Amino acid sequence: MANHTAPRERDESEITLAELRGDCARMAPHWVTPSDAAPSPVSPALIHRIVVSPASARLADAVIGG
Repeated sequence: MANHTAPRERDESEITLAELRGDCARMAPHWVTPSDAAPSPVSPALIHRIVVSPASARLADAVIGG
């Protein structure tokens, strides 16, 4: 007996990474940044009361740490 499934309709809020990147690329010319856009460093001692799940921390570390 064959198992046939119909394609699932995509919710409007579900977009692919490629679609998101395309949207960002189209919007980039509309974003204006000041010439001194580089933020000044913040001491880790000043950052407190931020709680994230271990999975989110690993993801952020991978993105920031490269």
